[in-house]
Amino acid sequence: MLIDAGGAARPVATADLASLLAGALDAGPTYGWRNPAPVTKGGLAGWQLRRVRAHVEAHLQGPIFTSTLAEVAQLSTGHFCRAFKASTGETPHGYVMRQRIRRAQQLMRDTTDTLSQIACACGMSDQAHLTRLFRRLVGTTPLAWRRAWQQAG
Repeated sequence: MLIDAGGAARPVATADLASLLAGALDAGPTYGWRNPAPVTKGGLAGWQLRRVRAHVEAHLQGPIFTSTLAEVAQLSTGHFCRAFKASTGETPHGYVMRQRIRRAQQLMRDTTDTLSQIACACGMSDQAHLTRLFRRLVGTTPLAWRRAWQQAG
């Protein structure tokens, strides 16, 4: 039964009810005037997150220290780690490792460099380091991923 605008109850077909529910779920929650996103309490400001992400992207080939990222965000190291996790859902180290793997995937797709060269270009100590991290985050080895990508393309 569905209550219409006049307050009268009327039967509703199951398909109609399913489409009504799907529409309500697709609309998503509303958060007030002009539907702004909810504010993450204790997170980084937008400018801080943009600067940290840009710094990580620019320095992936070398070591990236949490203390340096905290300086970029103009926060203490402890406060930065808590705020970064509140903003992104992952630790700064986890974020950097994921970005290194993304860069490695890009290089595996776009170049013919060896995996050893790619590992060094992404700031990892050697190919074994790349393989361990890649398997942990992607679920397969870099060589298997590269071959699958080449066969698909």
